[in-house]
This record gives sequence, structure tokens and C-alpha cells, in this order.
Amino acid sequence: MPDILDLFCGVGGFSLGATRAGFNLVGGIDLDHDAMKMHGVNFPGTSHWETDILKLTGTEILQKFGIEHQLDGLIGGPPCQGFSRMGHQKVTDTRNSLFVKFFNLVAEIKPKFFLAENVLGILDAKNQPIVDNSLDIVKKDYTVLPPLIIKASDYGVPTTRTRVFFYGYQPDKVRPLTMDMFVALPNTGVVHVEDALVGLPTNIKDDWRANPSGWLVVPPPHRRSYFFDRVRGCIPNGVGDKSAIYRMRTKHEISGNQGTVHSCEVRARYASIVAGDVDAKSKSKRLKLNGFCHTIRAGTGRDHGSFQAVRPIHPTEDRVITPREAARLQSFPDWFQFYPTKWHSFRQIGNSVCPILAEKILKLIYDAIIERKVL
Repeated sequence: MPDILDLFCGVGGFSLGATRAGFNLVGGIDLDHDAMKMHGVNFPGTSHWETDILKLTGTEILQKFGIEHQLDGLIGGPPCQGFSRMGHQKVTDTRNSLFVKFFNLVAEIKPKFFLAENVLGILDAKNQPIVDNSLDIVKKDYTVLPPLIIKASDYGVPTTRTRVFFYGYQPDKVRPLTMDMFVALPNTGVVHVEDALVGLPTNIKDDWRANPSGWLVVPPPHRRSYFFDRVRGCIPNGVGDKSAIYRMRTKHEISGNQGTVHSCEVRARYASIVAGDVDAKSKSKRLKLNGFCHTIRAGTGRDHGSFQAVRPIHPTEDRVITPREAARLQSFPDWFQFYPTKWHSFRQIGNSVCPILAEKILKLIYDAIIERKVL
């Protein structure tokens, strides 16, 4: 089983996609304490290192995780806030250096392939020197594809979240892949908001404090599809919190169904918002049942003001969506656990690579590694 290491792993969307694609997740590294705590819950068989990646060397990472052979894959989503078009887009943002750091570590660790994810804004002209300098670090040893711009809804995820992936591989270790191969992937059915939210409770009590982790009975969906197979199943060995999986399978209970206390005035405003329109005051957009969710934003951590992101309005209820509804829209399974508070849950979901998208991309790469080994 090929080994993979997840840098800037967060709660583990990329990690889940990797393990479902067939990789052995040897480790995850991130500085976010709360995200790392939940990554540990969801990936109990994986080693974790809560530390500042900027201060690490490739040798230290290999030693920490006991990797003595050539690592198969290095993946990661370096912080994107400095490149995001929703933010200030400061070229001098210190977090931008972490994108460069990822490629420095690729050059030091020399995995068979690397895959990095970021926001579309990283391709803006003012950020081009950062991208060029980063790719120049690895071009001597890797075949690097042009940036892959991928919309999650094209890969069977109910959100239009669009991201850029940077992929490079050692041609003597990985079968060559072209950009066209990443376009038409199997099992890519269209999943709309209505499909994704099937079975989740709509009548959520305002008083979420009475049930802070949001555990509610959610019967398994009767319909079968690639999406719902992954909502309730497809649990790799050594992945998942045993208690959460047990509660889902035996009692049909899942967490994350916390409500939000809205005033009567807010509810009245939301009631007047039709599908696809935006509330002028809160900037929340009502989802369309037969449409896709827009990109769920993460908000900021304590180090940048602890701002909550604007949350979408439920398609039929006059409230914002719950963390579990957000998780479904991002293609996380019902057994996957997030930090109990809504603020942290939404941050962890919004910062993640969509697991189904990650799985499909990494399965393509997994097959290319396995086929090259056979040859």
C-alpha cells in the first residue's frame, strides 16, 4: 500500500480522500490545535505532529514519522487566505510563504509525487512570481502539469467550490498522467443540494446548548448512489472514531445538528428570501434545492480575530444551515467528526478539500503508481 503524508492536514478532507483512494496515511501535520485534535479522532491509526511546518526540514519530517524508504506521495493545502479573492490579497502576507515551503519540502523529501491545493486567487498576476518560484524548486526532478482548475460539482460534490491543484510526479516512478485524464473521471454523477441533504432533520431546535454536539437520529437514506455510499460507508481500515461509527450504525445517530438562535426579525427577513437570493443585511444566501451550494467559507482562527463566516440559508427553512448540513454539502460522511462548537466546525469544514473530489483525483494517481510498480 503506497504511503502518503498530509501537510497542513486540518481536520482531514484530503486525508480521507487519500485513504479511500487506497493510500496508507502515515502522518498529518498542522499547527491548528483544534483541527489536529479532530484529525486524531478521525484518523486514530495515523501519527500526528502539531507544529509549525515553516520551521521543519524534510529530514526532520522523515525521522519523526519513521519513513526510511522513498515516500510515495506528499499532499497538502497550504493556507490560502493571503491569495483568496475574498480577502485582502496581500502578496506580503506571511502565510503565503507556506506555499513556497511546501515545495521546498518536496525537494527535500523527494516523494514519488506531490499534490498541492489552493484557491483560484493564487493564479492572479500579482501572485505569479510566488507560483513560478515554487515550481522552479521542483522542476528538475519532477514532471509538473499546468495548474489544474477543478470545480467540485463536476466531480459529484454538491458545491461549486473551485480550487487549483498543482501536481508533479517522477516519471520513472509514476505512470505519466495528462491534464485530460483529470477531467472525465468515473462515477461522476450530478448531486444537487436536495440530494445531499436527504434524511437530515429540518426542524432544528434553536436551543443548541441543550445538545452541544448536535447528536440526533438520522435514518440511513433509502436511495443508493456513489455519493450516499460514501455518506454512510466506505470506511477505510483504521479510519474513523469507533464510537461515532457505532452510534451511526446501531442507533442511526449522527452529530453536528446544532441549531442557531435567530431573532424573530432575522427569521422574518429570511422568510422573504427566495432561493438563490441574498439577505441584504447578513449577506447569507438561500440555497436552491435543485442547485449547488456556493463555496462555504471558513472564517478566521483566534490569531486573526475569530470572525465567523457567513453561512448559507437552508433551502426550505428560515435558518442558516447546521454543521452537519455543511459537511454533507462538502461531501464529508456522516460518521466524520468535527470540533463540537459550531464556529470550529464551520472553520474545519470550510478549510477542507472535499473528500469525494480528493478521492477521485488521488485514485487516478494511486493507479498510476501501482501500474508503474507492476511494470
